[in-house]
Formats: sequence, C-alpha cells, structure tokens
Amino acid sequence: MAAGGSAARAGHSGRRELAFLILLGAAGAGLVLLAARQSWAHVETTVPKPLPPSVTTVTGQSLVPVAAALALAALAGLAAVLATRRTLRRAAGVVLAGLGAGIAVAVSTGISAAAVRAAAAAGAGAQTGSGVTGSDIGNTTGGGASQAAGTGVSGFPSHVIFAAFPWRGVAFLGALAIVGVGAGVAWRALELPVMSSRYDAPAPASVASASGAPVPAGDRGTRRPDTAAIWESLSRDEDPT
Repeated sequence: MAAGGSAARAGHSGRRELAFLILLGAAGAGLVLLAARQSWAHVETTVPKPLPPSVTTVTGQSLVPVAAALALAALAGLAAVLATRRTLRRAAGVVLAGLGAGIAVAVSTGISAAAVRAAAAAGAGAQTGSGVTGSDIGNTTGGGASQAAGTGVSGFPSHVIFAAFPWRGVAFLGALAIVGVGAGVAWRALELPVMSSRYDAPAPASVASASGAPVPAGDRGTRRPDTAAIWESLSRDEDPT
C-alpha cells in the first residue's frame, strides 16, 4: 500500500509539473503576441497649415514581425510536448527553448528611428493601396490611437517618438518564459507523464509474449477468422466456429 501511495503521489506531482510548464509557456507566448499588437512608437509629420500634424502609430508587429511568428510556433511546440514522449519530447523542449531565444534576440535588437519611419511608410502605403484617399491626409489621432494616413506625405519634416510603456520588455519577459519552459521540458522529459495509452491499438499476442508482457488466458492460441473464411465455411455447410 505504501509503495502504491507513493507512486500515486509521484504521478500527481508529475501531472502538476507538466501542467505548470504548459501554462507558463502559453502565458509567455501570449505576452509576446500581446506586446506585438501594441504601439511601440509613432511618427509625427508636420504638414502645412491649415492641415494639422499627422500622427502614425507603429506596432511591434510592424517593427519585429518575426517575434509573433515565433510565438505562434512556440504554441505549436507546446502541443508537441503534450503529444510526444521521452526522446521526442526532449527534442521538442530544445526546439521550444530555441524559439524563445529567437524571440528574445529579435525584440532586444535596437530599433532605429529610420526603421520606425520605414515601417510607418509601409503601413501607410498599404492603406493607400486599399482605398485611403487624399482627403484623409492630415487627420490627427488622440491618446495614441492608430492612424497611418499622414505618413504618405513626403518632403515634410517628421520625428519619431517611442512609446513610454516598455512593450519590448514585456515581449522579452515572455521570451524568457518560453526559454525556461523549453529547458525544463528538455531536462525533465523522461520524468514528465505522457498521454494515456488506453486508446492505443493493442499489440498482437505474439508481440506481447515476445516482449515479456503477460497475455490473457482467453487470447492464447486463438486467432480471429476473417470474413471470407467464415463465408467459405458456411458455403461448405461447415461450422465456422
């Protein structure tokens, strides 16, 4: 009884550990995706009066598009951790840690004002191609709302203002969480519980006996006849059983 109780406690502990790692990894990827959708900077362009200054918001997705892509890949990696076991699970943990490291490098790389202007111009060009008219040029934004209309005004002075809230730091924190989860999975791959095998196809009796597993008494020396053999026996007026 004592041995069974300790085994049950170990199983519960392993399931809690695996659930913690999965939730932590999902939270890290969620932080990266959340930060990528926020405003990291905006470009203010001064246009001739009476037009007001134009303000274009630039999100993290525009500046570091690879970060969100790697975060989505990390979510897929967490699913792979659940579906694999032993060596494959360890490999999934290594890949997961690599994805987190890639996000950390991407969001920690310096972002120049020229890169912000280029991203703002690209966003304005996409909106212009989708139907933004010249009457939209010069519309202002308030409270940091997104507006890309005035960026297309070339030849006018502009300056870049980076967001006060450290969204890059939030994304970097999420990346560290993904790295930690990947390292933990790679380290504990053999001890973490695996998905239940109750729905796996049963092994043939010959394979089970060769591997040393006990074979039920009712299955020893029996073979299920196929449908063709049954019909042939019936056509010969023989008992197929």
